[in-house]
Amino acid sequence: MMLVRYRWGTGGAGLVSLQEAALEVFGAEAPELDLAGATDGGVMRHLFEYYGRPHEEEVVERFYEVYVPRLEANLADESFGGRALEGGMAVLEKLEGEGHLLGLLTGNLERGAFAKVERYGMGRFFKLGAYGDDHWDRNELGPIAMARASELLGREVTPSETLIIGDTPKDVACAQACGAGVVAVATGGFAVEDLEKCGADRVVESLVGLEL
Repeated sequence: MMLVRYRWGTGGAGLVSLQEAALEVFGAEAPELDLAGATDGGVMRHLFEYYGRPHEEEVVERFYEVYVPRLEANLADESFGGRALEGGMAVLEKLEGEGHLLGLLTGNLERGAFAKVERYGMGRFFKLGAYGDDHWDRNELGPIAMARASELLGREVTPSETLIIGDTPKDVACAQACGAGVVAVATGGFAVEDLEKCGADRVVESLVGLEL
């Protein structure tokens, strides 16, 4: 099974959408947010702490109800310059053609994740996933995804047959936490050297021509 962290650049549409939702739901501007490898559940925990509010699931759901439509609108706004990264579609097509089960492992809540992959024409590849609303800790998402793959296939999916592809140190740590292999791609905010220091099994500069 291949667990793929999403491969596109939203041009800041996701961050702006979170900030807009925070302003509407909490009534004040959001703090600076570091989204590299973060989960939406983790972002929510941070926001409750920042605003000095008790964690309430009703507020979380209201936030997501504001956030997802804003995200969809901002993704459609071409001024953000969002795009699928070069080589990403080809990698997914190749893996699918080889018979691999593809999952989407992402810190985005499920609704937000599919708003992004559908926007860039990649939604059809992913048969399962683990998301930021499954758990706030990214390191818990690998086992969740493998459990769902096991249920789908009717047999146990083991870490040794699972590969996670990501572009942040937190993605590498997520793979290591569940014993999966990991390929790190320097298409985000981290250079090859940064990802090598994290202990990824393999680090590549881009998705173009990637062979797995």
